[in-house]
Amino acid sequence: MDNSVPHNEKVLLIGLNTGQDDYDYSMVELRKLAKANNMEVVGRIDQPLDEPNAATYFGSGKVKQLHDLVQTTGVTTVIANDELSPSQLKNLTDQIGVRIIDRTALILEIFAQRAKTKEAKLQVQIAQLQYRLPRLHTASNQVLDQQTGAGAGFANRGSGETQIELDRRVIQRQISHLRQELKNVQRSEQVKRSQRDKSSIPTAALVGYTNAGKSTIMNELLSRFGLVKDKQVFTKDMLFATLDTSVRQLTLPDQKRFLLSDTVGFVSKLPTHLIEAFKSTLQEAAKADLLVQVIDYSDPHRDEMIKTTERTLSEIGIENIPMIYVFNKADKVDETDYPTMEGDSRVIISAKNPESIDFLAKTIKNKLFSDYVQADLLVPFADGQVVSYLNEHTNILDTDYQTDGTRLKVELSPEDLQRLSKYEVQ
Repeated sequence: MDNSVPHNEKVLLIGLNTGQDDYDYSMVELRKLAKANNMEVVGRIDQPLDEPNAATYFGSGKVKQLHDLVQTTGVTTVIANDELSPSQLKNLTDQIGVRIIDRTALILEIFAQRAKTKEAKLQVQIAQLQYRLPRLHTASNQVLDQQTGAGAGFANRGSGETQIELDRRVIQRQISHLRQELKNVQRSEQVKRSQRDKSSIPTAALVGYTNAGKSTIMNELLSRFGLVKDKQVFTKDMLFATLDTSVRQLTLPDQKRFLLSDTVGFVSKLPTHLIEAFKSTLQEAAKADLLVQVIDYSDPHRDEMIKTTERTLSEIGIENIPMIYVFNKADKVDETDYPTMEGDSRVIISAKNPESIDFLAKTIKNKLFSDYVQADLLVPFADGQVVSYLNEHTNILDTDYQTDGTRLKVELSPEDLQRLSKYEVQ
């Protein structure tokens, strides 16, 4: 399915205010989504209504107003803030005479353009087809005869099968094929995840609203504590700049190591098909020891963003994992001190500020390694490999070379202490 749209396509936004608290915010967000899809928003029509009109979404008067506005502005696409039913989509298209899409279709278009990895592309294709399935136009519901050439695979279906039924069958086959292909791709990804699980290195996952600064924070932490060969992740000031989960290892000055993943951003009313499709991609977050929720501190709607993130996490089954709240972009808020900590889980920073990155790294470290203990070890000279391991993987607080071996005061994990317990000085 071709979801490409012309650059700077002129669009009109429409929305129904049924009394929801976040209506204005969702319309602002819809404008940002359109911008992220290279569209130029030339107008907006709102209608207060208790519930959507079952046939046309808007009431008849507003539909007429919409038709007239489209004619005078040269708009080629109208975007509805809610997911439209198949009949609403068809009726509006017939009456307005231009392309009508809803919020879900818009997000799917953005995802289709941004998906880079094989896994993400397959997930988006499946979500697109699932969205399309109930919206096959009833206009094509004409009866086919066996002899009309319905295509290979349909020769024995018999007369009386409609075009829409054939289209539906083709799409269902495509979905089945893509799901099998996705399973094969995910097997190899699961092997990588299993290897990381076995490594016993703690993991933290960046989660949160799209464009809150997760990828920027990831890159700044990488440049400070990552390996030289590590690639930076893509960043851009737009919604859904990247869809792919990136995992990198960070090593702090005291030799503590952890894995950090940067996950796909969330948005309000994220389509159900996409939430389902990206469950596997978000397994990095599901397996994390700590969630780092990044919030745009300068955005007046930040409380709604937190609710959206936590609701989406709950929908994909990510619960009961410790979380810290990182309020980023503090440099854009007047008279704000940063970096600073509020309570034991709220951090206020600016990703552009090196002190903030060090402060955040320390906060993550304190959460991930809270169970680390100090021990006094005496390692015989013959076991030099143990000293090498300790130097590489633990925080050496003090070293003393004695006649019977190397005595070290170290900070290490309970697992390491249990493994090296025979060297512990009682």
